[in-house]
Amino acid sequence: MLAFLIGAHVCFWTIFLANLVYLRRAKFRPCATSHRPPVSILIPARNEALNLPRLLDSILAQDYPEKEIIVYDDGSEDETASILNSYKNQGVKSFRGSGPPEGWMGKVHALFQATRHAQGELMLFLDADVQLRHPEALEVLVERFYAHPESTVLTVLPELRGGGLLQVSLVPHTILTALPWPLVRLLPFSSLGALNGQAWLISATDYRRLEPHQAVKNEILEDVLIGRYLKRNGLVPVLYDAKDDLTVFMYRSMGEAWRGFRKNAYLLAGGRFYTFLPLFVFYFLAFTASVVFSPWLLLSLYLLKAATDRFSRFPFWVSLLAPLSFLLGSVLQLDSAISHWSGRVAWKGRSVLRSPHS
Repeated sequence: MLAFLIGAHVCFWTIFLANLVYLRRAKFRPCATSHRPPVSILIPARNEALNLPRLLDSILAQDYPEKEIIVYDDGSEDETASILNSYKNQGVKSFRGSGPPEGWMGKVHALFQATRHAQGELMLFLDADVQLRHPEALEVLVERFYAHPESTVLTVLPELRGGGLLQVSLVPHTILTALPWPLVRLLPFSSLGALNGQAWLISATDYRRLEPHQAVKNEILEDVLIGRYLKRNGLVPVLYDAKDDLTVFMYRSMGEAWRGFRKNAYLLAGGRFYTFLPLFVFYFLAFTASVVFSPWLLLSLYLLKAATDRFSRFPFWVSLLAPLSFLLGSVLQLDSAISHWSGRVAWKGRSVLRSPHS
């Protein structure tokens, strides 16, 4: 068992260090063109009155020649509609629905409907809790998109802020230590494809050819599955370190973070008992229980979490409580599994339960 856990930690470190090199090269990769085409910025909104002004103001402040902002209000019950109405004179286009039709998830349907009105050559999908950090952020994303081959979809690793940081910090930790991004283009496996649904950029031509939201219309974990779907169809996800360009205010509290992750954690483990169980046991042994096997594994766990936290700019106390973060991660996975099995998965006042994907 000890040898197995040591091998697992060696793999985590190898993937992490390879990803650091990958991200640094991607950040400084020369762009082959100065082309700045019209960009459609597409935003789903359900009860986002607290987040939308921050996002819309940051987009309107962008020093970019041609951009359109399209927000689809997915039956909000707060002040979202009135806030969107106040931005109409500034060129923000908004559309309102009463909820997704049968067979669709809310966010997926909202973004699909927004794309029906998009006219730009590029489509940038942003969650409502995003903020562009400086006036050149949009131009940077477009430049990074064109720094890669045409068969590319750009996704980002933003700065994450808000509540529930003990849980939220596990997101970049997993992205940096579990998925070997340098191999995504080299190997044909669609399982290596993934997107961060908070922010991703694709050409309108590729989007309309593949219609990824329609392909995953009933999926809770739509961003990961869109990444795999696009990779199967020849578009390679590329990860960009956008901490200097984008901030995401994910959750306001630990409780909200728990409810948000509860709907996804079981599906990230495959969404079936026979996939969940081995992955849960592996996670528990590698990150939660490994500290009892060897003090060197405890040191490795602390150093690895501290390294991903420093990269992601989380405060020091988050790293100091790394074992608690991983313990919460284990409990959260169990809670997510039980919630899916018992049919009580909900988010923003709606049930988001669906049958597991194959």
